[in-house]
Amino acid sequence: MNRSVAKKYKRATGTDADSLTTRAYEQLEKLIITGALEPGRIYTETELGHLLGIGRTPLREALLRLSAQRLVQSIPRRGVLISEINVADHFALLETRHVMDRLLAAKAARRATPDQRAAFRSLADEMTRAAAENDLDLYLRIDRDFDELLEKAARNPFAALLSTVLHSHNRRFWFHYHQENHIRNLAELHIAVMRKVADGDESAAADAAERIIDQMEEFTRKVLDIP
Repeated sequence: MNRSVAKKYKRATGTDADSLTTRAYEQLEKLIITGALEPGRIYTETELGHLLGIGRTPLREALLRLSAQRLVQSIPRRGVLISEINVADHFALLETRHVMDRLLAAKAARRATPDQRAAFRSLADEMTRAAAENDLDLYLRIDRDFDELLEKAARNPFAALLSTVLHSHNRRFWFHYHQENHIRNLAELHIAVMRKVADGDESAAADAAERIIDQMEEFTRKVLDIP
C-alpha cells in the first residue's frame, strides 16, 4: 500500500479523528484536574479550541466524554461550565472505590498477561522515581497510566467504565488539597498494588488497593477537619 493510499485509508477508518478526540480529552481532563480550567467558570468552545489548538469536532466529542463524567456541563448559548469540586460527595466516591478498586486489583492479578505484568513492574519502578524526586507531574502521569492498565488487565468493561469516572474526580480532589509529603505516601501504596498485581497475588493486591482508599479517606477527613 503506497503512502497516499495509506493516508486515505487512515482517514476513512477514523483513526486520526479518534486520536484527536483522545488527545483533546486527555488535555482537557488534565487542565480540569490541575485547576488550570477554573471550577465554576464558563469557557466558550472557541476559547478551549484555541487553548488546545484543536478543531471543533474532536473538541465536542471530548467534551461529551467529560460531561458524562460530570466534570463539565454544557450551558446553551454560553459555553462549557467547569464543575465545582463537591467536597461533601467525596466520601460517597471513596465508598464506591472501596468496592471497585478491590475488584479491579484482584481481577487484574488473576487475568493480566505476561506483558501487562511486566508493565506493572515498570510502572512501579517509575513511581519509585517520582516519589524520590517528589515529581508531581510524573506522579500524576504514572497514576493515570496505572489506572488504565489495571482496568485493561482486569478485563471487566463495566467496572472499568465506572472506575474512569471515579479516578478522575479523585485525582482532582487530591490535586486541589494535597501536600508534598502526601505524594510519597500514596506512591508507596500504589507501588505495593502494582507489584502484587504483577506477582498474581489476588488477595494481597485487593488488600493493597484498599489501603490506598483508607489513606484517601484519612486525607479527606483532614481536609474537612473531621476527627
